[in-house]
Amino acid sequence: MNEMWSLEGRTALVTGGSRGIGAATAVALLERGATVLIVARGEEQIETALSGWRDAGFEAYGLAADVTASEDRDRIFHRVRELWDRLDILVNNVGINIRRKMVEYSREEYEIILGTNTDSAFRMCSDAWPLLKKSGAGSVVNILSVAGLTHVRTGAPYAMSKAALVQMTRNLAVEWAEDRIRVNAVAPWYTRTEMVESLLQNDAYRKEVLDRTPMSRIAEPEEIGSVVAFLCMPAASYVTGQCIAVDGGFTVHGF
Repeated sequence: MNEMWSLEGRTALVTGGSRGIGAATAVALLERGATVLIVARGEEQIETALSGWRDAGFEAYGLAADVTASEDRDRIFHRVRELWDRLDILVNNVGINIRRKMVEYSREEYEIILGTNTDSAFRMCSDAWPLLKKSGAGSVVNILSVAGLTHVRTGAPYAMSKAALVQMTRNLAVEWAEDRIRVNAVAPWYTRTEMVESLLQNDAYRKEVLDRTPMSRIAEPEEIGSVVAFLCMPAASYVTGQCIAVDGGFTVHGF
């Protein structure tokens, strides 16, 4: 494989990596030669994912942890240091959504969304910085949503949390450039995962989504994971501070 398109020898940490976009991202990194540690809350789901990947000959590890808890983040980076002496790739994929009208959110729901989607990514980046700097060619990819770029009827706190990550991505790209750490973001539209399965079972809503998506289909998780993997490759070594919408054309069409 051309080294510009390879992740051979690279180390990667993927949060929310046991299913959906996170799992597809882990596979995309593994297929290109990276060694991957996935973090998720469900131990059983982690073991199921790891079993399949190891059977395929990939070097993958897992840790059950909650990235919103400081003591769990300590455990995550202790494990990273046990495995490797550096970190080349960090993918902040953990996210949650509670769909309400703005005036219907409880304070607890608001804090859960912002804490899970925004605060945890900020703190994961902060904790990872020394290891990413040690890499000499570090890459951070934050998984957002087109909800952070335009209105998609998912609720204000979710949109706010994703929009904040766009600006965090830009700021860190500039601040960390001198440390040779690139920071980018990927913003998916509807993707075939458990998180949106119930929504898309509504035929009328699914039709509206497809009507407003120029490519007229729902994304597959692998289509998101492949873009994340590209952003981590040497081939993307001059790309930083960018947010790439993987949306079938939705954000240039509107809802």
